[in-house]
Amino acid sequence: MRIARPSGERGHVDAGWLDSRHTFSFGHYHEPKWMGFGPLRVINEDRVAPGGGFPPHRHANMEILSYVISGALAHRDDTGSSGVLRPGEVQWMSAGSGIEHSEYNGGDGAPVHFLQIWIMPDRVNAPPGYDQRAFDPVQREGRWATLASPDGVDGSLAIRQQAWMRGVRLARDVPVEHALDPARLYWLHVVQGAVSADGDTLSAGDALGISVEQGSLRLAGAGDDIADVLLFDLPP
Repeated sequence: MRIARPSGERGHVDAGWLDSRHTFSFGHYHEPKWMGFGPLRVINEDRVAPGGGFPPHRHANMEILSYVISGALAHRDDTGSSGVLRPGEVQWMSAGSGIEHSEYNGGDGAPVHFLQIWIMPDRVNAPPGYDQRAFDPVQREGRWATLASPDGVDGSLAIRQQAWMRGVRLARDVPVEHALDPARLYWLHVVQGAVSADGDTLSAGDALGISVEQGSLRLAGAGDDIADVLLFDLPP
């Protein structure tokens, strides 16, 4: 079974300093049909203006991944962790038993454009954790690369859930496949560009949920720009 989530149907918040598109219910945007997909709870596409950001606030028992598309994202939390993320870098923050953090535009005059991703953990009240990694985009050209996983395989970020986040970059007509396990859930999110997914064209911000399906997911680049795609492999 496949469910489409078109970009234009996402929730939208414009706070001046923040322009955000919500794939799933979040904050003031509440849509009972879109409360998440398995343990995948949030995908927010955020654009934060220069000088803007999220002031210190608390979270608990959530795995939070930040995926920078353009600009620079500055992080600080009350465990002493801090860093600045740029395109090609991914940040993992496990809120665990509780963490206070802030995220700000860390650039010099340009907006920061990034995805904020929340995954519910498979354990509660673990110690908070933080890490960030740079992933060479060349390693994702025409092939899947693991960005997050339960065990940190292949240099990926280790998260506290039996879930994988993989990424691929596709030029026009370059194909890639991924085998589907009917016991798992899959969420495909197009970050940039356009792809053909088993014949259906998806553009930036579009997503596709897949469940109880066996076989393969076949993608190919479908635009003049390089397509950047994330695939979440999730427990039911």
